[in-house]
Amino acid sequence: MTAWLATRSRCLLLAIATALAGCARLPPPPEKPASIAWTQPEATELGRIAAATAPNARFSGFRLLSSGEDALASLAALADRASRSLDLQYYLMRDDASTRALLARVRTAAERGVRVRMLLDDLNTTGADDALLCLARHPNIDLRLYNPFPAGRGSTLTRMLASAHDLRRINQRMHNKLFVADNAIAITGGRNLGNAYFVQSVSSNFVDLDVIAVGPVVRELSASFDRFWNSELAWPLQALAAGEPDCSAQQRAAAVPPAGIPVGALARELDDARLQLVWAPAAVLADAPSKIASEGDPERSETIADDIATLTGLARQEVVLVSPYFVPGRRGIALARELQARGVRLRVLTNSLAATDAPIVHIGYARYRHELLESGVELYELRNQLGAARSHLGSFGSSLASLHAKALVIDRRLLLIGSMNMDPRSAHLNTETALAIRSPALAGQVVRLFEDVAATSSYRVEALADGRLRWTGPPGTPTFEGSEPDAGIGTRLLLLLLGPFAPDELL
Repeated sequence: MTAWLATRSRCLLLAIATALAGCARLPPPPEKPASIAWTQPEATELGRIAAATAPNARFSGFRLLSSGEDALASLAALADRASRSLDLQYYLMRDDASTRALLARVRTAAERGVRVRMLLDDLNTTGADDALLCLARHPNIDLRLYNPFPAGRGSTLTRMLASAHDLRRINQRMHNKLFVADNAIAITGGRNLGNAYFVQSVSSNFVDLDVIAVGPVVRELSASFDRFWNSELAWPLQALAAGEPDCSAQQRAAAVPPAGIPVGALARELDDARLQLVWAPAAVLADAPSKIASEGDPERSETIADDIATLTGLARQEVVLVSPYFVPGRRGIALARELQARGVRLRVLTNSLAATDAPIVHIGYARYRHELLESGVELYELRNQLGAARSHLGSFGSSLASLHAKALVIDRRLLLIGSMNMDPRSAHLNTETALAIRSPALAGQVVRLFEDVAATSSYRVEALADGRLRWTGPPGTPTFEGSEPDAGIGTRLLLLLLGPFAPDELL
């Protein structure tokens, strides 16, 4: 089965079942020690390098990571050079070669005395309890699972059945992605941990986007991490996973020096004690942990969705949106029409049906496609094969491609980049994190990336006079009319059948 069935469909099935089950709270959490981020980043080598590079104390420094290989190398560089703390917060951590190579670096950091805090959403940890227990055996590694399945942990089915009384909570997930070293340098954005996010898969890889951050925003990101880490929904792994697994294989692997990740630009710059960054004023937009307890109706103070909508509505000239899962809903359509009425150009890049790893979500996008076009939106859909101009995205080779980057550019001056998709799940259910960066230089980089991918690797979607849609690809590729390009008939039929039973709020 494809990856979307293992993630989005589980959430959809859980949400549908909510109508058949009552709502109960998670049992009181076990006692656990509270902790906070390292409080003296300036006393670490990473902190000293960051401070020496900064033009002033108010601005933060950034560099985009559009290449998957560069993103993995940058994470490894931080793990290798951390001296006090590593904080990891992820929605998904695959058990594959790139993740194992990175975790080997993290384990080596723990060996030299670095405190490691790992916070994982519990949705995708089925079958991983033993491996996680082995990892967390190290005295310097503390691992917690967020919004957990307290029983039936052996399989997805038994987890669902054991949580049938608590489906509203289980349907809401921690979608954040964050890696912080010494509270001095952070990497955040759209990537989870796994081969496909770092362009290491032989079959299919993601077009994704992260950002390296230093300066004041790192402390804000760490404060957000601390709120989640100390939340009642963050359970120590040992309170959920029982038993004494055989860790001999992991111990043998830990005895081998970490390898398998090439040296990247960040590692070389850290060795030279000089970071090449764009400096700009910025702020962190972060959902509160209590958003998950809101049962899909969060307060304004709990969610960043309203902040993003407000900023978008202030655009005067142009909005450029990149979202792999794009379900605008009535509110999004109204915003698009408002922008059109004021003469603001709105361009959107999302996945085609053939490229998406979440076909179910495509239903929510496709039902609004005509209205988006009528509202003046310039609509592009990523093809499942990238074109020639892709050196900045990584070495995809012959693998398939799927969009996973999330970014918003307003008037080529303000850039928002993070974990949030433009869909109801991100707005109302999952927790998200984003950086708002006021930088024409960085905003321009994302616009150029958008235009490159749109021109070489995407379909332009337009409405025909007879009501059908036309997909026009790059030069030398076929044009499609009235039918989703490159998608198999089975997928199209499945979505046709499921469409009436998948309202926006369940996607």
